[in-house]
Amino acid sequence: MVPLALIGYGIGQGGEDKQTLKVAASPTPHAEILEYVQKHLAEKEGLKLDIRKFNDYVVPNTATESGEVDANFFQHKPYLDDFNKKQNTHIRPVVNVELEPLGLYSKKEKSLKGIGSGDTVAVPNDSTNEGRSLHLLAEHGLIKLKPGAGQEATLGDIADTKGLKFKELEAAAVPRALDDVDAAVINGNYAVDAELNPAKDALVAEQAKGNPYANFLAVKDGKQHDPRIEKLAELLNSKQVKKFIQDKYQGAIEPVFGPVGS
Repeated sequence: MVPLALIGYGIGQGGEDKQTLKVAASPTPHAEILEYVQKHLAEKEGLKLDIRKFNDYVVPNTATESGEVDANFFQHKPYLDDFNKKQNTHIRPVVNVELEPLGLYSKKEKSLKGIGSGDTVAVPNDSTNEGRSLHLLAEHGLIKLKPGAGQEATLGDIADTKGLKFKELEAAAVPRALDDVDAAVINGNYAVDAELNPAKDALVAEQAKGNPYANFLAVKDGKQHDPRIEKLAELLNSKQVKKFIQDKYQGAIEPVFGPVGS
């Protein structure tokens, strides 16, 4: 994930009472999912939500740490672990909600077999998603990684490029580069914004099962058992939210419910 410009607060600037749960979220799909809960599920459960939209991957965590918001929904565990370590914050995951599959896309080739020596592939340049991208390429035989290359693998961890060239870009900019490269690895949320669907348009995409990159509801350590947080976690893992995600995103975003792995 790449820090981008803050676009400001979103819904419900009122709601500063203690009963209202303030949640920071990325606009797509996180705030959209929360808005569904707000409009269709929260009121009957006695839960009030103040959804604050950010197009930034730093401020939601720092605002959660400071208490400016009660929770956030935008990130996966490899990113959070790295953030907590570097920023000395104490954010903890509560419950998994959805996965935004990373996919390899091309406007020039119709199948994976068309990608080969001499081609240029755009990849996100941040540590979490570049490593994720390289592992996706390695899993499908497009490159070979050095033994022991971890989740934060970089271009320096490639043992054999098999003739591919790489263009590193901010994650949000990768979809815009599709016309200028032979293929690009794009995050699921940015693919949705670019009207791409990993389930239909990607040459290859990540699988949901066992994927460590599920996005979750998170809080500052100590708030996990706040009754409002527990209620929101329950609603985010409800059958109604599962259906909403499946119907709205058609495989571009996948429901992935349950506890967050260690």
